[in-house]
Amino acid sequence: MLVEDVLKFKSGGEAVLQEYQETETLTDATRRHMINILVSHMIDTHGQLPTKAIREQYAHGIVVLFPSLRDPYSKKGYVDQDFTLLFDAEISSRLLQKWDTFFRPNVIKEAKQLSSTAELSQLLLSAEGDLDEARRGPKSPKISACNAVERLVIFHKSCSSLEEHLRNNRHQHPYLLAVGRQKSKTDSFYITLDKHLIPCQANRSLGEFDELFKAHFVFNLSYDTALVSFYTFLQTTVYNIDVGKMKESPRVKDLRARLLNQTVTLS
Repeated sequence: MLVEDVLKFKSGGEAVLQEYQETETLTDATRRHMINILVSHMIDTHGQLPTKAIREQYAHGIVVLFPSLRDPYSKKGYVDQDFTLLFDAEISSRLLQKWDTFFRPNVIKEAKQLSSTAELSQLLLSAEGDLDEARRGPKSPKISACNAVERLVIFHKSCSSLEEHLRNNRHQHPYLLAVGRQKSKTDSFYITLDKHLIPCQANRSLGEFDELFKAHFVFNLSYDTALVSFYTFLQTTVYNIDVGKMKESPRVKDLRARLLNQTVTLS
């Protein structure tokens, strides 16, 4: 079995297998260590851009070897499984199920009422097309919409070294690394954190961002200070996590109230 063989012969892998044998589960720290071992092996064996089939092979191997960690509601990535274990399947699926049909049209409606700028116009065009990028950040360090996007998604040309990118990476918070020949046509996405790459399992930008958001909870990570209001809005309004317990700006509360009390459909 691929995953088992890798863990048996890689440093620290035997401890992962032993912990599961003794407890029938894995702590967060052990899961993270296991992911790092397997991702490193996958890249060493299949190169910097392993195919979707290869990534799925490793993901399938994990749930076969550790069946008590299997998520019966989802066949997506390991981050998605861990997030569902922390919360539940309904919360885990909220962004993917409700963004296109409810949140996106309402966010677009609210954005059109703001003062028009070049950045806002560009984001609206993306949102009304197939992408989804409407941001807010009050009470945190002020940041433009374009700068916010750059903190969430960074493009990396597939012909360049991923190791060099990680060496030069100064981001202290997780972000998506989009890899491809050009920005308009990326081949794959990774969640980048602590100078490690976790391949995304989704094949759409919305799903990849869903995994990025969930990684904060799976790995117990804090939000980027400049994006706290944005992430808090998603956490409470979209995923419905800790509503009333999170510190929210009045603007976030007001936006949530307006979004959740209307039904909008785009023509």
